[in-house]
Amino acid sequence: MAKTKANKQVICEVLMEAAAAGDRDVVVVCSDSRGSASMTPFFDTYPEQAVEAGIAEQDAVGMAAGLAACGKKPWVASPACFLTTRSYEQTKVDCAYSRTNVKLLGISGGVSYGALGMSHHSAQDIAAMAAIPGMRVYLPSDEWQTEKLTRALMADDQCAYIRVGRNAVADVYTAGDCPFEMDRATWLREGSDVAIIACGEMVRPALDAAEALAAEGIEATVIDMYCVKPLDVDAVVRAANGARAVVTVEEAAPTGGLGSMVAQVLGASCPRPLTCLSLPDAPVITGTSPEVFAHYGLDAAGIAKAARETLARA
Repeated sequence: MAKTKANKQVICEVLMEAAAAGDRDVVVVCSDSRGSASMTPFFDTYPEQAVEAGIAEQDAVGMAAGLAACGKKPWVASPACFLTTRSYEQTKVDCAYSRTNVKLLGISGGVSYGALGMSHHSAQDIAAMAAIPGMRVYLPSDEWQTEKLTRALMADDQCAYIRVGRNAVADVYTAGDCPFEMDRATWLREGSDVAIIACGEMVRPALDAAEALAAEGIEATVIDMYCVKPLDVDAVVRAANGARAVVTVEEAAPTGGLGSMVAQVLGASCPRPLTCLSLPDAPVITGTSPEVFAHYGLDAAGIAKAARETLARA
């Protein structure tokens, strides 16, 4: 069934629910991006709790930190490619170092902007944000997990970066079956041959790849590592110890992201043959997300192929 609700829309709905319940501390800050962030309903319904910074990401993050210092609970919604580069100093100093309760929502992450090219792709955001001490990094895989993550983040007072795509994505979970524990990976299936660890929009094709591999007699563990930082190290170790090989899958650059983090854990605790699937260390080709994923082996067929090849080295 085709999906019609993007993860960013779910976040807006949860924020509006809190505002409707009387929480006047929830504030949404946008950088001329309320439409693309699906935050127009919030701005229209609660204008006194909405701030338009214009095309000024540094100002948006700085203002949000100031609001948080006054007891507000701001969410900054802006394209991931600009939010994580133009306002990096404000994120590092005003949010993380100052321990302000600012939630940074990077919309249209990865290659969501497609034909707009490298200026609008955000392949480096995961590594950049994860490198900041005190900054948490999350990539929810579908609308149901996004809802649970948003509610959990609403309940704490620490800063975080949440990256979501531009369009609706296929379900991994359902409304009645979405196990969630804050900062703990979700196990989708268990197998003794290969462990596939994925995050964000890569979780669904990872699960599809595992199902294809099962038809060939290859049993795969699939882990939804929505919490890239803090990484669920215990889940990585357990998965690796129970398999002969490991494959990581992320819509991000090859350095400093999920694959690099998993490699560090494996090297220290349980060495296994490892393949890290990612976008290249080069300008990404132009195309729709499915076209780009297929080109770089980030679809179900590419993930299954990587799993077979990694197992051959085990």
